[in-house]
Amino acid sequence: MSDLTMTRRGFGIGVLAGALGLAACGNGVGSPGATNIDARVDATLNEMYASYPNTIALAEKSTGMLVMPLLTEAGFVFGAAYGRGALRVSGATIDYYSATKASAGLQIGAQQYAHVLFFMTDDALEDFRRSPGWAAGADVEYVVSREGQNINTDTTTVLTPVLAAVFGQAGLRIGATLEGTKYTRIIP
Repeated sequence: MSDLTMTRRGFGIGVLAGALGLAACGNGVGSPGATNIDARVDATLNEMYASYPNTIALAEKSTGMLVMPLLTEAGFVFGAAYGRGALRVSGATIDYYSATKASAGLQIGAQQYAHVLFFMTDDALEDFRRSPGWAAGADVEYVVSREGQNINTDTTTVLTPVLAAVFGQAGLRIGATLEGTKYTRIIP
């Protein structure tokens, strides 16, 4: 056997490492950090409000919003995602966060999408801010349906501690889930 023989595992790890390297390049690494993230957050919020008007009322009712303008997700058997964003309270950025996600299973390809977490209670926001690495669980409720339609923001929805809107450059990411995504405070 020659030294040039590549295993499937080695190929998958190489593809994943390359994808994460490209993802990091597109997320402000080695750039003016905070200024770039804030500009991307503003653009993401404008796109979300224009595409999904029900999110305007949610933003007004929320105690804070974590805005992740661009998550790059890639995989070949093993997958990973990375992005950077900002936590806003009363319209002002108070902290910056990275989002990471790992997965395994039948998968191949890459995609990019944005998402916003709405913290609807003070306790949910404080739990997020105190955590050294908060992970999105199955209890996150989505405010945009799989068909791209807005879900009404009724009393039940607004009482949910954390709501999420997941969308992409070219529309809704079908079947989107944030479960298992870990958020960690960063200094850009």
